[in-house]
Amino acid sequence: MSALSFRLEATDGFARAGRIVTPHGEATTPAFMPVGTRAAMKVMTVQDLRTAGAGIVLANAYHLMQRPGEDVVRDLGGLHRFMGWDGPMLTDSGGFQVWSLAELRRMDADGVTFKSEIDGNMLRLTPERAVEIQEALGADIIMPLDHCIEYPAEREAVERAVDTTIAWARRSVAAQTRTDQALFPIVQGGMHDDLRVRCAEALVELDAPGYAAGGFSVGEPGERTWVTLARTNDVLPTERPRYLMGVGTPADFLAAVAAGTDMMDCVLPTRNARHKYAFTPRGTLRMRNLKHARDERPVDDTCDCATCTTHSRGYLRHLSQMDEPLVWTLLSIHNVTFMLRLARETRAAIAGGTFAAFRTRTLAGLAVDDA
Repeated sequence: MSALSFRLEATDGFARAGRIVTPHGEATTPAFMPVGTRAAMKVMTVQDLRTAGAGIVLANAYHLMQRPGEDVVRDLGGLHRFMGWDGPMLTDSGGFQVWSLAELRRMDADGVTFKSEIDGNMLRLTPERAVEIQEALGADIIMPLDHCIEYPAEREAVERAVDTTIAWARRSVAAQTRTDQALFPIVQGGMHDDLRVRCAEALVELDAPGYAAGGFSVGEPGERTWVTLARTNDVLPTERPRYLMGVGTPADFLAAVAAGTDMMDCVLPTRNARHKYAFTPRGTLRMRNLKHARDERPVDDTCDCATCTTHSRGYLRHLSQMDEPLVWTLLSIHNVTFMLRLARETRAAIAGGTFAAFRTRTLAGLAVDDA
């Protein structure tokens, strides 16, 4: 019996609304998961996340094993207590770093050796070690080590990545010792639909409590992403949650939901905030622009976040021009709130059978350049 359960509550086309239950509470889907890579959201507090309406958050085991070390987190009560978050939590294994830190790693059939980008020390990750780290951290959902491959790549290289991913997923499942964590195998296969299907079919045999789609947002054409994702989701069990890793613009969120995805994460809301960009229903605002200098309006007059109910565009433009760190916090609060509200509105549209119209209307607004 898995520590995680999922209940599908409504569908509209391929779009799904459901509920995930974990040992640390529930999260509704479609879910956008804010990313606290090193057990901290950039410039946001845990209370900010709660106020914004976050249901589940994400951290990265690769980074936490380096600093402060998974043993430190374990000895301080586990990741939930360590960062002060008492809700559902997911940790990634380091599979994304297989791609993003390609110049610092060496792969073999048993695992991956990294040269630390922090101090130059050599780090060894195997499927078993990745599970061991995440069991020490204690997140509700954990991810196996996989081979995330670049785009474009030769088909033979993608086939090898699929074979490695399947073998490592099997080893990860065998390595689990905690029964209160749910491991989600990751489907790889690049933009080759047949390889995605082969990988998904092999992983479904593991009868996992949920499944992830990895290897997207690595340079592939955007329109191709959604065709391949839909084909992947079509193979995965209807009664298990589906997680798309590392994708999260507002438009991408809606496209992924339309393809049958339940969970997504992305650093973009806080990264955009640090570059002085704000999400709105009428496109993205560039807060440095002169046009905002005397604007008394909030970033978004339909938003009830602390930023929009307190501060004007003119004030945020001033902070942006002065590079005041406060603007990172204020825009992060707004952008994360925007994504979480989009997830709730998407869920309501699915439940009401109006998702297609909601998506069309929302995308029309997002396409407006009101910078």
